[in-house]
Amino acid sequence: MAAANETLKTEEPIAPQDAPPPVVSRAWRWANYLFFLPVLALATVFFGTISLVCGLWDKDGRQQHAIARAWARVMLRVALSPVTLVHAERLLAHETAVYACNHLSYYDTPVLFAKLPFQFRILAKAALWKMPFIGWYLHRSGQVPIDQSSARAGIVSLARGARTLQAGMPMVIFPEGGRAFNGELQPMLAGAAWMAIKAQVPLVPLTLVGTYELLPIHAYALRSRPLKLIVGEPISTVGMTTRDAQALTERLRAVIHETYVAEQQ
Repeated sequence: MAAANETLKTEEPIAPQDAPPPVVSRAWRWANYLFFLPVLALATVFFGTISLVCGLWDKDGRQQHAIARAWARVMLRVALSPVTLVHAERLLAHETAVYACNHLSYYDTPVLFAKLPFQFRILAKAALWKMPFIGWYLHRSGQVPIDQSSARAGIVSLARGARTLQAGMPMVIFPEGGRAFNGELQPMLAGAAWMAIKAQVPLVPLTLVGTYELLPIHAYALRSRPLKLIVGEPISTVGMTTRDAQALTERLRAVIHETYVAEQQ
């Protein structure tokens, strides 16, 4: 346990000043208030209700995951934002892996559910379990909460995620711990690398491009645009120990950062 605690120590992210949301016209803003946002809310309630009903018998979460994928596709179609999946073949290289992705927007989750072609579990903040519909879905479908109230609670949560991987279920995680304030990659916590090493499965970098511009933090109007999800080369963890988690995290961040910057040019 002491070794694990040492491994998970990282520099605390310093929250930058929020970048001002892009300016949108008054007409487009009202279109969002009167059409886009209500439709998105109704779709979430509709699919969430169906998922909750399926949760009464769907013990392995397969049907609930299929419903989540349908919800995600609707969210993207309403947003008029098609997604291009780059290097899709890398998703099939390993049966089980930790997929670590940059976090730019609330729209990151729909993109991942819509484009990843397999069932997976997500590691997300425990506070989300308290939200109506979202929290109910997370609980019923077997997702993994991360309790950050203490180092010990965090280790227990990550160990639960590692057991999920060892049982053969892929995991998806946002190592930054929250959405980007300004569209720039933030410091990453070592939890994704720790779980991958603990379960001895590959760590796969995922880079999202365009979701920040679509719906940045603290903005309430969609700005439709094409999106990309780029799959990086899987990073093997064979032979690593949890003491290598921080170095592996830095390698992961470098890959995602280089990919993201290259797409901005």
